[in-house]
Amino acid sequence: MATVSPQDPSSAAFEFDQEVCELVVDTAPRMFAVVQECDLETEHADAHVAAWGMAYDDGSAHVIGMGGAVTMSLGSPERAVWHYGRRKGISARLVWLDPGAGATFTRAEVA
Repeated sequence: MATVSPQDPSSAAFEFDQEVCELVVDTAPRMFAVVQECDLETEHADAHVAAWGMAYDDGSAHVIGMGGAVTMSLGSPERAVWHYGRRKGISARLVWLDPGAGATFTRAEVA
């Protein structure tokens, strides 16, 4: 039985793996954080990440609050800003993550 080495760029298995990684990158949702801010006009300005979200090509988003107690499926990421910015003295905004360098089958090292 012949084995195919993923290190051999001419192998069909290696080409398929590349196509799968490209598919993942092409269809990946954009990740964002919902950041709550307070006291912006003072020396005591503060902020924290209240939730993480994924935005999809159709405009919809899924948001998970820190700690996992709040989960939402929304029509847009901006709806999360509305939800997290409703309290008096608190504003919210989205901070988008850079999409990164690509995809791999290897799990990244945990820092």
